[in-house]
Amino acid sequence: MIEAYTHTLLMIDLSRGAIETIPVPDELTRDFIGGKGFGAKLLYDRLSPGTSPYDPDNPLMFMTGPLTGTMAPAMRGCVVTKSPLTNTFLDSYFGGSFSPEIKYAGYDGIIITGKADKPVYIWIDDDRVEIRDAGRIWGTDALDSNEAIKKELGDDTVKIAGIGQAGENLVSYALICCEFNRQAGRGGAGAVMGSKNLKAVAVRGSNPVGVHDPKGFAEACKKAFKELEVSPDVEALREAGTASAVEYANETGLLPHRNYRNGTFEKASKLADKGQRKHLWMGSNACMGCPIRCSKIGAVRTGKYKGIVTDIVEYESAGLMGANLDISDVRAVAHLVKLCDRYGMDSMSTGTVIGFAMEACEKGLIPSPEGIELTFGNVAAAEFIIHAVAGREQGIGELLAKGVKEAAEEIGGEARDFAMHTKGLESPAWGPRGVSGMGLAYMTTDRGGCHQRGFPLAYELAGEWEDTPLDPLAPENKAKLVISLQNHSAGTDTLVKCDFGSFGISTDTYAELVSTATGRKTTARSILEAGERIWSLTRLFNIAQGLDTSQDTLPRRFISEPLPDGPSKGHMITEQDMAVMLQEYYKLRGWDAKGVPTADTLSKLNIEPDS
Repeated sequence: MIEAYTHTLLMIDLSRGAIETIPVPDELTRDFIGGKGFGAKLLYDRLSPGTSPYDPDNPLMFMTGPLTGTMAPAMRGCVVTKSPLTNTFLDSYFGGSFSPEIKYAGYDGIIITGKADKPVYIWIDDDRVEIRDAGRIWGTDALDSNEAIKKELGDDTVKIAGIGQAGENLVSYALICCEFNRQAGRGGAGAVMGSKNLKAVAVRGSNPVGVHDPKGFAEACKKAFKELEVSPDVEALREAGTASAVEYANETGLLPHRNYRNGTFEKASKLADKGQRKHLWMGSNACMGCPIRCSKIGAVRTGKYKGIVTDIVEYESAGLMGANLDISDVRAVAHLVKLCDRYGMDSMSTGTVIGFAMEACEKGLIPSPEGIELTFGNVAAAEFIIHAVAGREQGIGELLAKGVKEAAEEIGGEARDFAMHTKGLESPAWGPRGVSGMGLAYMTTDRGGCHQRGFPLAYELAGEWEDTPLDPLAPENKAKLVISLQNHSAGTDTLVKCDFGSFGISTDTYAELVSTATGRKTTARSILEAGERIWSLTRLFNIAQGLDTSQDTLPRRFISEPLPDGPSKGHMITEQDMAVMLQEYYKLRGWDAKGVPTADTLSKLNIEPDS
């Protein structure tokens, strides 16, 4: 039967140099669909509790979904592993064309274990797979090594996922660069790749992806494209990408400023789409086959950083590398983000880490590096830290390469009060003190503080969800909302869809796409049930790795310091607010008071716990 699954996983053990293929078990496609689901199940089954993220046994998995490589719009890929930043489950997503190329090569996913004796890269040319020497490109940045591998292979159409110096040096928030301006950014997957002495994975595929019902699939795609076309949210993204969110966040008091002390920044408009149009953008760009075109092609055209080729400065980078550091020149922010891209560092975590360091220096907890004024607003200081961290230089570079949680623990004392993270993952650029449900989403996400596992603030600020009134400052009625959004996110992340695609495409249409592509009857309900199953499974994994309910919390600043500005001035999320929301959340999830999924819940979700 022709269908969109290849039913094949590529297994590569770098320690032994062993390469093999295995069939995808039926239970994976039945209960976990693809992408996040495949990765969560395989990680849960394969990794023993307490295994270090840098242990050779920790698998690094590149996963596709059932719609990857087809004409379905807004598809992506994901990396799954155990995070060195949080010691919990990690799934990190990327756009571009690397994930479809995996499918064209004949695989639903790639699982890499072991550690090579010396730097290597993997070359996948359909069913021909080689482990090649990477010694000559070890030490180069992510973009230069990409170019060098394509030159060596004699084909500039090859798709490559690779790391820069930050991944080689095990910076705990190092990312994987999946072609230019497309990164699996959060949680440190690049450091896991570096720990395996793996510089890159290069893929070339020549096999088209078939679908079970071509006519039905074409109709479902037509419906999906139409839903995207009429969506006002998608139109806004096409016009200005995520940069337009800068002014929205500022107006609602959610924009981080000076390490999240404030929720507004008077110069926010300079970082938003208006400022980026003036100084950066030259045209629109899109991931493979995506009609949204939320990205931009641009360059810094004036000033000190003139000549830098850049993409859009996404909201999160503008918020954390710009407003959070009190930097308003978007050209400087583009420069700092580009440095992160080249070194292979998550610009979100990096911005939060730099903000923490600036405040620590301001409070006299750490000294300024020699010749550097480590103060808010100082672009040169931010650049210095990026270089120092990527090279893991002794002193501040070594300290901050560990992430904000471990850096605060090492400094000790008051530093913990302004270390902005949840479970070790640095906070995103949406301060939750004015939207308590957003705080609950951060507290309960499976990979640490993250805005992409449920984004309730839009409903909270609108004051309603499914006819239920919502007070954004109150803890009531938030658990059901957050759970619903998390289940939807996890369910559709199995496809592996772009978050922006779901701004227009309905879950029913996604179900039609999967059904006609694979020949397996899929409904909106079954996608949401898969999301609920995955959410409890990743919770079990995290508990096995040492997570407990004490880590379902927020940074101390959010629960001890009222907002000093914005519409929610004077508000914070109290310990009592957190307790109320968490217990309601655990109960509705079918977890016990300690946040552990009950036997009845696991049975209902068809999950076999470890004995």
